[in-house]
Amino acid sequence: MPTFTALTTLRDKAKAEALAEAVERLIPEPTGVGVFEVEDGSGTWEVGGYFIEQPDEVGLALLAAVHGARPFAVSQLEDRDWVAQVRRELTPVYAGRFAVFGAHDRDEIPKNLIRLEIEAAMAFGTGHHGTTQGCLLSLDKLVTQGMVATNVADIGSGTGVLAMAAASVWPCATLASDIDPIATETAKANIAANGLKNRINCHTAVGFRSAEIRKAAPFDLVFANILAGPLKRLAPDMAKHTASGSVIILSGILNTQALGVEAVYKGWGFLRRDKRVIGEWTTLTLERN
Repeated sequence: MPTFTALTTLRDKAKAEALAEAVERLIPEPTGVGVFEVEDGSGTWEVGGYFIEQPDEVGLALLAAVHGARPFAVSQLEDRDWVAQVRRELTPVYAGRFAVFGAHDRDEIPKNLIRLEIEAAMAFGTGHHGTTQGCLLSLDKLVTQGMVATNVADIGSGTGVLAMAAASVWPCATLASDIDPIATETAKANIAANGLKNRINCHTAVGFRSAEIRKAAPFDLVFANILAGPLKRLAPDMAKHTASGSVIILSGILNTQALGVEAVYKGWGFLRRDKRVIGEWTTLTLERN
């Protein structure tokens, strides 16, 4: 499957973050958007979008012009064995009681931890990103505080690691969904490899837009590790598919975007229970009032 990148630079961090949020709303949607400071002391910020379809180059050009950025450089990535490359670079990640690792490190992981084996594939969520780590550490804290979830959803599940983590600590009904069918198949394979095949149902869907997901609601714990823009748009459906006292863990949020996401969810009855910052990423744990 072809993968495309769209990259640009500008000299203002706030404008770079605003441009990134605008790119998130493009059709076809990017599978990921990032904002990174160029480490050359120039104060330049790079905005990158990643697509599995040819991006809208006219739309990108208009966004760059509006936000005062250089024109986007759109490229198709070379046909490389990314799975093999990621597998070589995948080292164990520890997050509280959880350990996320590849099969090649299986014998190195302490037996007293909850072991989540993830095979490299074209899906997000190997545990190395600050957003996934933030979600796992937030889940670890909920367990320590005595929470027992009975009905869990992982929206935008990627590799399925968060759904597997929840199913590993509680005998709960668990659902994993992703907009990308490749991610769904990846999650299914990882779930089976971890002996959780009969514990987690996988679906390909946008947010909660699936009859099976709606039927399984209301959920008492929801993970949504996606991006700030889609998280904001998801807030009404999040309220519709949870009950009073339900907890949601949101990530994929740049630190500068956290207050905006939290404000939107507060308007839908969710109050902050915890906030965790790892690098440039924030994870929010919110409780429905």
